Amino acid sequence: MQHHHACGCGKPRASHTAAKPLCQVPQARPLTLSIQAATPVTADTAGCCCNSASSPGCDADAAEESDRRGRAYPFSWQIQGMDCPACARTVETAVRQVNGVTDARVLFSSEKLMVSADTDVQNAVEQAVKKAGFRLAAASSPSTSKTTSGWQHNRLLILLALLVAASTLLSRLAPVWGDRLFVVTTLTGLIPVARAAWQRLRSGSPFTIETLMTVASSGALLIGAHAEAAMVLVLFQLGEQLEGYAASRARSGVTRLMALRPESATRLQQGKRVEVSLAALQPGDVIEVAAGGRLPVDGRLLSTIASFDESALTGESLPVTRSSGETLPAGVTSVDRQVQLEVVSKPGESAIDRILQLIEEAETHRAPVERFIDRFSRLYTPLVMLLSLLVMVGVPLSGAGEWQPWIYKGLTLLLIGCPCALVISVPAAITSGLASAARQGALIKGGAAMERLSSLRCIAFDKTGTLTLGKPELTQILRFGASDEAAILALSAAVEQGATHPLASAIVAAAQARHLTLPEAHDQQVLAGRGIRARIAGRQVQLLTPTHAPGLTPAQTAQIAQREADGETLVVLLREDEVLGALALRDRLRDDAADAVQALKKLGIESLMLTGDNPRAAATIAHQLQIDYRASLLPADKVAAVRERSRQQPLAMVGDGINDAPAMKAATLGIAMGSGTDVALEAADAALTRNQLSHLAPMIVLARRTRRIIRQNIGIALGLKAIFLVTTLLGLTGLWLAVLADSGATALVTANALRLLRRRA
Repeated sequence: MQHHHACGCGKPRASHTAAKPLCQVPQARPLTLSIQAATPVTADTAGCCCNSASSPGCDADAAEESDRRGRAYPFSWQIQGMDCPACARTVETAVRQVNGVTDARVLFSSEKLMVSADTDVQNAVEQAVKKAGFRLAAASSPSTSKTTSGWQHNRLLILLALLVAASTLLSRLAPVWGDRLFVVTTLTGLIPVARAAWQRLRSGSPFTIETLMTVASSGALLIGAHAEAAMVLVLFQLGEQLEGYAASRARSGVTRLMALRPESATRLQQGKRVEVSLAALQPGDVIEVAAGGRLPVDGRLLSTIASFDESALTGESLPVTRSSGETLPAGVTSVDRQVQLEVVSKPGESAIDRILQLIEEAETHRAPVERFIDRFSRLYTPLVMLLSLLVMVGVPLSGAGEWQPWIYKGLTLLLIGCPCALVISVPAAITSGLASAARQGALIKGGAAMERLSSLRCIAFDKTGTLTLGKPELTQILRFGASDEAAILALSAAVEQGATHPLASAIVAAAQARHLTLPEAHDQQVLAGRGIRARIAGRQVQLLTPTHAPGLTPAQTAQIAQREADGETLVVLLREDEVLGALALRDRLRDDAADAVQALKKLGIESLMLTGDNPRAAATIAHQLQIDYRASLLPADKVAAVRERSRQQPLAMVGDGINDAPAMKAATLGIAMGSGTDVALEAADAALTRNQLSHLAPMIVLARRTRRIIRQNIGIALGLKAIFLVTTLLGLTGLWLAVLADSGATALVTANALRLLRRRA
């Protein structure tokens, strides 16, 4: 029962034009900039909150002071040339060294560079990234792999392969000239690699694969292993191409979501059809979508009836029939006819935009295992380089071996120090898992949430709006005084008018259905967990739960108890201290609730219902679902119950209301119904976009698969490193096999992660 919008900005609810059915984390949205004309924007112009011109409730002086102290310039670019998260880390390191930059993040899943600065650092950032060996482009620019031909993209690899083949043939005919051609081949491949290593070194990243390749290839040339040096560079270039392909496949789930959004829309203006960009569409505009076309933005259906394919966003395999007035998310397809819709989302705030924002934002909420691997990889490469130096120098100096063989082994160990496969093993799996979940109707806010989701052993459900439809209907009015039923209902609806609780909506709807004239109510006040009160005609009128209603006689209490025993929820109407009557309402269980609970049980997950409703109504629902329950809980009681159970086992709280938000925060994991209040969605770690509890079990199965694949990937990456470390020291493997193993491991862990994008039956 909230009368102001949940974002906390102080604006009245009416000023927010449209509800947001999907998760949205409030944040200043960075402006996507072109390199040629990047323009800084103050962060306070992009957010919901304080703006003295548009929000009378805000304090202008405070806003001015906040602007003066916290002025920030957010920038965003598209990065080209990244093959793995190690490249992303190199870019971040380079940009963070720019004066004025307060934060820099590379979103590997969408290839974005996001920079916050306290001054205009556009040119400095562009130069820093260029020196690091990468390219920046406008956010709308296609990637290099899509705009260049296969020959141009792989010309160095092809050239080196031809030179190695020629060198091998020439060595059979003229060994001396063949060896010299191997040297030329090595230098041809080494120069661009050494240049890249120098760029990384200047940008603050000395321990990169380019550095390792430069040292190893140069060392091989010096000790006379010319053929192997050339072969190492060929395999390195091959590995780079494989990593680039693997990286693009790892991002495929995100790019497919981006592809769901058309580039333009047909807007109806004064009876004419005008093709406009998505940025030109505003709430209230009327657009037209042809049969087979996708919705470019969220819209309210104006046509009488139509069928839509929502599978790309919700996982629903069959077309869904929608009627006039229903709201549809961007990305769904009109199956059978041309439709007209009223735009309800602002530019950049459609369902697809919010999903993409969440997936990008998820990279800042990394899983503990991902953070550990990142820290470990930063130490791993320097340690291997130190070990390599000890092998090359220490063994010969100690007299335990000849210089050349041990220098060769040390150079081979250098290549084993490349952390690419290890670094990409976790984020590739998490990105694939998040994208797969989004396609199946669940949004998960990051790797940390994914990891906690995989460990759940109990799920606590709110009742109203979660296990039930949240659309109760008035079934009976009980008279306890002289007032008739119409008067009782009119007073109750007047108190509840403007409130958002499902019971309030049901009471107001019942009064409207009877065409009752409602008296004017003032000073409405929500009593958390107890009810609501207001003043009507100078007298205090309250709607309270029976347990908090004073003055009930034993007969009235018995009558209420009888209705509650039938599974109904009752609220008692009081005027001053006089009990006027009670309203009985009944909510219906969701069609998929029982199946969802059974599916969770098969996964070894217990279910528990936590509700503020009366024990009898709660018992009726719990009996139908065959689960445990706790009733008559205030919000603080829900938090206490969640904390107590969480100490025993990992627990998730599923809810949709403002009262559920504290319990969601207290749980191991908070899960919101997609149509829930903004407060609940913001407090949650995950959301069910289609309000279907049947998506819970598949979401948990996906999280467990993701955790299993992460472990497999780490095992593959570290296992291969360990094997080649031993075989190198024993003299069983050489330089080219070490490079092949590293590239193979990277491709293998990425391919393993991509299995998450395949939907299981």
